[in-house]
Amino acid sequence: MLSVHGRKPASVVIEPIARGLSKAGITPNMVTLGGTILAIVFALWLIPSGHHFAAAVLIGLTVATDMVDGTMARMRGGGTRFGATLDATCDRLTDGAVFGALALWFSHPEEPHRILMILSLVILVASQVTSYVKARAEASGIKVVGGLIERPERLIIGLMSLGLDGLGIPYVLAAGLWILVVGSLYTVVERLVIVARSDAASELIEAPAGAREFSSPQDD
Repeated sequence: MLSVHGRKPASVVIEPIARGLSKAGITPNMVTLGGTILAIVFALWLIPSGHHFAAAVLIGLTVATDMVDGTMARMRGGGTRFGATLDATCDRLTDGAVFGALALWFSHPEEPHRILMILSLVILVASQVTSYVKARAEASGIKVVGGLIERPERLIIGLMSLGLDGLGIPYVLAAGLWILVVGSLYTVVERLVIVARSDAASELIEAPAGAREFSSPQDD
C-alpha cells in the first residue's frame, strides 16, 4: 500500500539527496549495491548479537536508499532494465538478511524461541513469494498493483518492532512478527486472486523448451 501512496510525501526529502548524489557522479546502481551491502552487514552483525535498536535505526537508513536510487534513475531520464533487475534482487537479499538474522537470534541455544524462529522463517519465505507472484504475473502480461503487506509495510513493521524490542518493550517483537506472518500470507493469496481474476488469466501459454507436445482434444 505504501509503495503506491507514500512516494509523493517522501519525495520532499528524497529528491534533494538524489540530486546531490547525481551531481557527485554516483550512479543509481552504486547506491543500490552500497545500501544493500550495508543493510546485510548491519542485519547479520547487530541482530544476532542483540543490538536491536541500533540494527533497526541503521538498517532503516540503508533501506531508504531504495527510494533514492529510483529517484536518481528517473532524474536521469528513466531506469534501465538491468537497474530494475538489480534493485529487485538486492531487495530480496536485504529482506532475507533481516528475517534470516532474526531467525538466527531466536535459535540461540541458551535461550531458544522456536515459535518466533519459525515465524521469522515464514515471513522470509512469504516475502519472497509475494514478490515472485508479482514478477511472474507481470512477465505474463498481467499487472499486479498493491497488496496489504508490501516491502515498505514489511520493513516498517519489522524494524519498528525490532527497535522497540531493543528499547526493552516486552512482547512487541513477537507481536510484530505475528502481524507480518498473517499479513504476508494474506498478501500472497491476495495477489494470486488478483491474477486469477484478470482478463488474461485463462490464456494458454507455450510449453517450455524441450517439453513434449500433445494435441488438443479438439484435434482428436
